[in-house]
Amino acid sequence: MRTGVSGFQPERLIQARESLGITRVALAALVGVSPATISNWEKGSQSPEEDKLRALGDAVKFPVNWFLTSSPEHGNRPYFYRSLASSTKTAREMARVRLNWVAEISGLLGQWVNLPKVNVPHISEEAFLKITDSEIETLAYECRRAWGLGMGPIPDVVLALENAGIVFSRSEIGYLKMDGVSHWSSLDNRPYVFVAADKANGIRNRFDASHELAHLVLHRNVDEQAFRKHYKLIERQADLFAGCFLLPAESFSSEISWPTLETLLSLKQRWKVSVAAMIMRCYQLEIIDDDQKLRLFKGRSARGWTKGEPYDDYFPFENPRLLNRAVRMLVDQNIVDRSELSYKLGLPEYLIESLCGLPKGFFSTELNEGNLVELKERSGRRRDKPGSGKGGDVVEFPARKFE
Repeated sequence: MRTGVSGFQPERLIQARESLGITRVALAALVGVSPATISNWEKGSQSPEEDKLRALGDAVKFPVNWFLTSSPEHGNRPYFYRSLASSTKTAREMARVRLNWVAEISGLLGQWVNLPKVNVPHISEEAFLKITDSEIETLAYECRRAWGLGMGPIPDVVLALENAGIVFSRSEIGYLKMDGVSHWSSLDNRPYVFVAADKANGIRNRFDASHELAHLVLHRNVDEQAFRKHYKLIERQADLFAGCFLLPAESFSSEISWPTLETLLSLKQRWKVSVAAMIMRCYQLEIIDDDQKLRLFKGRSARGWTKGEPYDDYFPFENPRLLNRAVRMLVDQNIVDRSELSYKLGLPEYLIESLCGLPKGFFSTELNEGNLVELKERSGRRRDKPGSGKGGDVVEFPARKFE
């Protein structure tokens, strides 16, 4: 028979621990219990007593009510990662948990706002095994056409994804080897992308976002078993799609007469794509052969560009806007105040701020005491009082750009 606090949710403890990348042994030491006790809490065979629950919350910096709210089911579709190596297992768990939290946040905000409609083309379940490179090129073009992006450089890849109904989040997790993760959530049948911000490189961020978009387009109906079995093929397809999406064949190739490193470097500022990615794109378009590709990569390495190319820091990160603006709209229009919204979301405030792209301290601003006196009303002039309930309508995001 379970003892302890009634309503304790084991899954929330697992999420909190995995999001921090700590072991049961380490958590047990922080809480002051045995590792076996932590294991029992996570299995649901035992619940913490009230004092231990508060100690647990203090240890992981999560509010106590978080552990008493049920966790929704996100579905069985796979989470697409760039690496399945054992060395990145902890980072994958952290990214997966945070992506799920982004979906939960989005679902709660959806009670008040309409997010953009999902407009992401996709293929059938088994088609990815038969799809050709030229068909991947066509799908990348179809995305551009459907989203009105033209055939030139994409000004803001993240904004393009958000306009298509993809909820995007970017924050640091403490692992340089983690790029990102994408998933079609069963909560609302909406696609979600989380990209790690630990690699301070705006150019790489654009490619990572395009790579995750590829999974949403090409691999939406792939199951977990197929993902692991065909991992290398799936990743190659995603890289190819990203190159096609960022560098359309006709327009990009027309700007290259002879692909030297200097030529590609000059084009980097226009297309906002790395020299390495442009070398691979030139090879895919048969502008260069195997020997030329090898020489270009050797020359790139000789210049010391493998650890960082020129102009990598020239472009800032493309920041997500969707969740940020949804939260600000609700707060600014007095639909829900910050403290109540923070409580409903349940997560620690610093995590909500990070996942939603809000400034640090957004939820912990000092209480606004307001005016203790008011001007008298004059004839012909009407002033709505704060808290009168005005502006409480549902706010709708347009389906297209909302900048």
